[in-house]
Amino acid sequence: MTKRKLPQVIKDIRNFKLREINYSYEKVISHSQFSMFSTCPHKWALQYKEGKFIQEPSIHSVFGTSLHETIQHYLTSYYDESSHAANKIDLEQYFEERFRSVYTENYNSNKKQHFTSPAEMNEFYEDGLQILEFLKKKKGGYFSRKTYYLVGCEVPILVQPHPEYKNVYFKGYLDMVLYNETTNSYLIIDFKTSKSGWRDKEKKDEIKQSQLILYKKWFSQQYNIPEDKIEVAFYILRRKLWENSSFPIPRIQEFMPLSGKIKTSKSVKKLHEFIEQVFNKDGTYKDISFEPNPSKDNCRFCPFSKYKDFCPKGVSS
Repeated sequence: MTKRKLPQVIKDIRNFKLREINYSYEKVISHSQFSMFSTCPHKWALQYKEGKFIQEPSIHSVFGTSLHETIQHYLTSYYDESSHAANKIDLEQYFEERFRSVYTENYNSNKKQHFTSPAEMNEFYEDGLQILEFLKKKKGGYFSRKTYYLVGCEVPILVQPHPEYKNVYFKGYLDMVLYNETTNSYLIIDFKTSKSGWRDKEKKDEIKQSQLILYKKWFSQQYNIPEDKIEVAFYILRRKLWENSSFPIPRIQEFMPLSGKIKTSKSVKKLHEFIEQVFNKDGTYKDISFEPNPSKDNCRFCPFSKYKDFCPKGVSS
């Protein structure tokens, strides 16, 4: 199958090489770090400043990773080749292989201890097949080939986010970026897995929103693209649908957070505050303690909360 001819702007982005990080004196932060610090500074300090890692794999992370990879594989074929080529992929088999492989990796890193039951694993697998079946049938409504090209999946960004902290870099990987040749604009998509979709609480969460807002700003900066030519969207992949709904509920929920100048300035300011709280100007960590922020929600999935040596204030669920 002949590859689809790509516009030059896409080739330029795909060929872009990130600079090398010298970890002896340069630090790299991510949105996940920023989010963790916002939730609990003590947890961030234990994991990133002190380097203490307690891995607790979950079926949710296995499901999210394997589904992401399957969807990206399918849509890459869809955009770079054709809809016919994409539909020739045995998605059920591909997803099953990725699901088993990711689970095995987590099982091995968990000292070969299982962390879910066969019944739960099968439930998540079946949920994934339902999402993939919906995607195949409805892809044209979410992913148009008429005007859009695929820039890439896991598109990297690496920038200096704070002008006064030259040795601190922000690194991220964009799940999917599309290019609209007609309008010369871009769409950054982040896939999120969810049991039944995002409600108002998730949609109003400014830290969640800031992920794509910051990605938009740094993508613009790195590739010299005007911010007003970039849109962002969360695609929430629903595992479960409400059976008693009076109207059809799609498996894919779209949410496009506002990402104008005011929202961007607010997100950048919060990120700057995080950097200023934890780093010295030379990029070294500040020699201060970071207090826990205990609550049932914050401690529920925190591995450190179970160990008093790490967190004496952890709240039991």
